[in-house]
Amino acid sequence: MLGMFCVRVCSGLVGFRMATCVRTLHSLSGITVAQIDEEVAKLLELKARLGGDDGKHQFVLKTAKGTRDYNPKQMAIREKVFNTIISCFKRHGAETIDTPVFELKETLTGKYGEDSKLIYDLKDQGGELLSLRYDLTVPFARYLAMNKITNIKRYHIAKVYRRDNPAMTRGRYREFYQCDFDIAGQYDAMIPDAECLKIVHEILSELDLGDFRIKVNDRRILDGMFAVCGVPDDKFRTICSTVDKLDKMPWEDVKKEMVNEKGLSEEAADQIGEYVSMQGGMDLAERLLQDHKMSQSKQACAGLSDIKLLFSFLQLFQVTDKVVFDLSLARGLDYYTGIIYEAVLTQAGVAAVSNEAQNGANAEESVSVGSVAGGGRYDGLVGMFDPKGRKVPCVGVSIGIERIFSIMEQKAEASAEKVRTTEVQVMVASAQKNLLEERLRLVTELWNAGIKAEVMYKKNPKLLSQLQHCEESGIPLVAILGEQELKDGVVKLRVVATREEIDIARTDLTSEIRRRTSEA
Repeated sequence: MLGMFCVRVCSGLVGFRMATCVRTLHSLSGITVAQIDEEVAKLLELKARLGGDDGKHQFVLKTAKGTRDYNPKQMAIREKVFNTIISCFKRHGAETIDTPVFELKETLTGKYGEDSKLIYDLKDQGGELLSLRYDLTVPFARYLAMNKITNIKRYHIAKVYRRDNPAMTRGRYREFYQCDFDIAGQYDAMIPDAECLKIVHEILSELDLGDFRIKVNDRRILDGMFAVCGVPDDKFRTICSTVDKLDKMPWEDVKKEMVNEKGLSEEAADQIGEYVSMQGGMDLAERLLQDHKMSQSKQACAGLSDIKLLFSFLQLFQVTDKVVFDLSLARGLDYYTGIIYEAVLTQAGVAAVSNEAQNGANAEESVSVGSVAGGGRYDGLVGMFDPKGRKVPCVGVSIGIERIFSIMEQKAEASAEKVRTTEVQVMVASAQKNLLEERLRLVTELWNAGIKAEVMYKKNPKLLSQLQHCEESGIPLVAILGEQELKDGVVKLRVVATREEIDIARTDLTSEIRRRTSEA
């Protein structure tokens, strides 16, 4: 009641000062000083929202929850990561596509299991119910079905949106990039799947994030395991979602959720617990094929045979040192039908990055990075969109760019190395006054020759200011013009790092800049 009165009082006090509000409240009987202070705070907040004394609206300057801005230094690091990933995708023969940032709601509904609640729905737009894309895989499947494409190797880098609880120190956001590589088409077993794992290995090795492991499993093995452990058919997907939490929760908590929340028997949960603790390689697949329970499931046996075949290809690709067959890997998305995989930094690898980046940062926040890549086979997804139900087998991987970027940013902060935010090769400078036109002529020559160059936007800048700008920006070379240089037809080329200066014939300047910057 008191709060309602305060709002009425405040709204009727146009032109009065806040002190008047306080006196009005104080004149009311039975109101304590603490209550007055509380109501004044509310009024001040309301005043800030309505605007100050000058009537101007006061903006709240912040980004939306789960989003962030990127400054030039962060974007330079990000571009380097993107370039590494894209060059790998292209090295493996991928072409790129793009799809709309929003899709029809029915396109996305029912594809993500328990995570469907994280989809951002948009308001009705002229009769169309739309949602922001949750990932790039479902739009890709829609694209294949709509365009009747049965064979493509594509990569797609774009933003996706999830109404998640953000943990921004761990690279977890509501708006973030995904970097996807997928192979669609009818091919012999496990060859495309093995190449996807090879790509993950190449990218993580090239980015030098620290030691990592790529965990692999198969949905058919999981389903077969659930069946032989006594899980009812209608609980497969929900139990799979619970097993998927093993990387975040101890087994005791996972078992409790299975039994108490999902209604699974303790006996079935204990049997699942025995299997999900197993890790190995081809030898584990061979052992499970002989297991008296697992061997009863045709589905599990098919998955185990493919795991054996996968490891034989991985040996040829020379990546088995980082790959482990892990029965606890589940991946909660509903559309996976076969092989699944996830790349994680090992504790040793994360700790190495964390130790570099301490400098006041919270150790646990630095360590808890989570998976940095994941994917699998989804042979039935395209068929969901095709009018005739025609299936296009697909396998792919998504690189966790935001988490990788968080690590790279930590490493950059810890390193003394300066991150360049531009690619300028040379600064065109003058040593004397009244040479603006000559500087502009020379910088134009360099631009026309494809040289990355810049000039200071002043008529008569001091030479010292121009040289300091180069040192601060990391520009390696300075082309200095003076009256004598103009008479002689030369340019004084200065190497910023060593302060070496040499006269170069103007006709040879572009080739000399190229030579020196390519060597650097």
